Amino acid sequence: MRIAFLTAPEGVEQVELTEPWQAVKDAGHQPVLVSTKPGQVQAFHHLDKADTFPVEAVVGEVRAESFDGLVLPGGVANPDFLRMDEQAVAFVRAFFDQGRPVAAICHGPWTLIEADVVRGRTLTSWPSLKTDIRNAGGTWVDEQVHIDRDGNLLITSRKPDDLKAFDEAILTEFTGQNT
Repeated sequence: MRIAFLTAPEGVEQVELTEPWQAVKDAGHQPVLVSTKPGQVQAFHHLDKADTFPVEAVVGEVRAESFDGLVLPGGVANPDFLRMDEQAVAFVRAFFDQGRPVAAICHGPWTLIEADVVRGRTLTSWPSLKTDIRNAGGTWVDEQVHIDRDGNLLITSRKPDDLKAFDEAILTEFTGQNT
């Protein structure tokens, strides 16, 4: 399976990118780093710069149907940048239009809100997004990982401490593999 990891050029929470990425890779699947610009993505450890990662595909030059699923890592700045990019929002919306699975962690659901795909769905996130999710017509729950199967598959988690459960859910639900 090819799994797109969509990030902005900077601001992604490194561990929310690297841990699910490694889980997908270790399971024998192909993670692909997609961003809004070519070059490299600058990751962060909270507010401090961390490592950089090479962009493999640029949103607007790839299509959702080229992937079997989508992961939206968090970080405060990352989804804020993504939700301001029309092509990134359209890319996310295309996964829902095509019934492809999507996973988002921490602040990642901000991009889902901008894509107008949370209405009628139940999801979790970093707690500060609770009101945004409710205002967008979704139901927010405080759970380590929440799996919503209303329409296409949507997996969400709250924070880096939930990564083990998030990674297991991605592998089980996206690929049918047990961890």
